[in-house]
Amino acid sequence: MLFVLFLTFVLVAFWLLLSWHFTPFVLGCGVASVALTLYLALRMKLVDEESQPLHLSVHIVGYWAWLAKEVVVSTWDVTRHVWSPNKRVHPRVITVEATPQTAFGLMLYANSMTLTPGTVCLDVTHEKIKAHALTEDAAASLESGEMGARIRRLGL
Repeated sequence: MLFVLFLTFVLVAFWLLLSWHFTPFVLGCGVASVALTLYLALRMKLVDEESQPLHLSVHIVGYWAWLAKEVVVSTWDVTRHVWSPNKRVHPRVITVEATPQTAFGLMLYANSMTLTPGTVCLDVTHEKIKAHALTEDAAASLESGEMGARIRRLGL
């Protein structure tokens, strides 16, 4: 029931954010749209703890902030290396330990790696993640294990 309430809140907030009109007709369309979406999601059995990890709702914001900072820092690093006349780009494939223990944690880890400029996740197993790193700094950042540790602290 908690997941249904949370999904309802998110859908209503999203609808209002996108429409930002409060006429009876538009609100009626919004209610109908949210009701239909909820009905279909429940009928398809999509509303559960895996599709809506409520336990992450508060803690994930800190991870997103950290990841946003990492994306900015990595973007600057890759730009600096690529535009440098010394051509300090040293691509290589590395393997790091897959520290998250859940499927959601592994997905978040692999996607976070790929989202960060200079690194791309190539293969994921429950034990190892193979990634391509464009620079030595990017490879060192992945090998440090900080990203995996942060995801692990989320309980994943």
